[in-house]
Amino acid sequence: MGVSTEEQAQEGFSIRAQEQKLKDYAKIKDWSIYNIYIDEGISGKDITGRPAINEMIGDIKNGYVKNVVVFKIDRITRSTADLIYLIDLFNEYDCAFNSLSESIDTQTPSGRMFLKIIGIFAEFERENIGERVRLGCERKVREGYSLCAVHSSYGYDRENGQKIQTINEEQAIIVRQIFDWFVNQNMSLAGIAKRLNIMKIPTKKGSAWTANTAKRVLTNCSHVGKVRYKFYDKNKHFEADGLHEAIVTQEIYDQAQKLIAKNKKVVRSKKPRKENYFLGFLHCPKCGWKLQAHGTYQKKADGTTPYTGAYRCHFRNVRACDFPYINHNKLEKAFIEYAQKIAVFEAIDDIKPEEQQKNTEKTKELTQAYHEKLNQLNVREKEILGLYVDGDIVFEHYRDIKDKIDKDKKDFQLEIEKLSDTEDKQAEITKEDLVLVFKENWEHLTDTEKRQFLMKFVEKIYISAQRTENGRHWLVTVEDVEFAACV
Repeated sequence: MGVSTEEQAQEGFSIRAQEQKLKDYAKIKDWSIYNIYIDEGISGKDITGRPAINEMIGDIKNGYVKNVVVFKIDRITRSTADLIYLIDLFNEYDCAFNSLSESIDTQTPSGRMFLKIIGIFAEFERENIGERVRLGCERKVREGYSLCAVHSSYGYDRENGQKIQTINEEQAIIVRQIFDWFVNQNMSLAGIAKRLNIMKIPTKKGSAWTANTAKRVLTNCSHVGKVRYKFYDKNKHFEADGLHEAIVTQEIYDQAQKLIAKNKKVVRSKKPRKENYFLGFLHCPKCGWKLQAHGTYQKKADGTTPYTGAYRCHFRNVRACDFPYINHNKLEKAFIEYAQKIAVFEAIDDIKPEEQQKNTEKTKELTQAYHEKLNQLNVREKEILGLYVDGDIVFEHYRDIKDKIDKDKKDFQLEIEKLSDTEDKQAEITKEDLVLVFKENWEHLTDTEKRQFLMKFVEKIYISAQRTENGRHWLVTVEDVEFAACV
């Protein structure tokens, strides 16, 4: 905190007096003091050049300080921008903030209201910054510079400090090859991705190629010496002549755009078949991507062609992953075997018995009443603190009243915890009444019900696959199941 000589004369509180007040307050709150940060003789107009404040910021980031107490807000800074920065810092590192004179405590409703008000100013400032950045980016593109917001386009590099991206000769060869395959050799996007993966050529991010990444190369105007702005926003998107060199000619680029527009496919979003109810919960153990549904129709002797569900890795189709196809029936068997290792599998019913519901309502009413009592004590505590800060009561009187309030608050808090424990036990009894052996339940569910069950109780299923001894088949194993938080 910083206080000038003039401020001390006007307000009657020297640095030492403020320090003592804060120490007394910490003692009342039963807080341990890690450090006292004093920037004596330094103006509080901002935090620049204030070693104590910057030391405090470092201690907060290192986790040494979990609560900051000041005598007045303007003792920490008079700059709104710096105050917003500090409040954001406190929130990020889970550090409380208290101001003795303004009775601000971020652990109370009024303190949280203060943070919301600060948040409004912060949002306003961020919007202004965002608008300035947007205008700057738009002007930069119109002048011919590539933004390279995440990384430079495939085929180019832009080192730190450079304004214009330069051609990466090795990648430029691949770019020209992709255009040639697509325009002159009539190769599909998936075929291009497969060819590049077989050649062990990575993307800009070092991952495997897909039809979409190949398409992005073909539709990137950077390759003909142009720059673009807001590519995914039709209302704001525009292109301008860039200052960098082109990799392909405008002619072959235009031909590629015509072919892409002509061969455009509309991919509709649809739910998985009911036979593939494990879809969305499986991840490839080799590359981490979600497995896709893949089924087959096989004609039987009776003339029927039943559907057999299966799952495959997203990158298998482009030769970037060799994880095998997983048969749905084998996976279900492995899932049941995993579940049998668990003693019981709890099926949770959202509808509680009528009597249980009445008990729950009574518990909630009592809990609400105790919370209201706590709120009243918090108001009383704030009033007493105000009297002490204004000098209307002495410290000893304040401490006696504060001790009484703290005792009452502790009693009410214990009652709330007891009610919470009672409610948890009631919920456990309800679960125990509904506990069923997993296999018995699973076999009686329809495919749709199985999907609903997984959607409610399961987040992720970890699997593995190994060849059998004869090497002709794959043995599927469910290694682990990540259940939803409600289980």
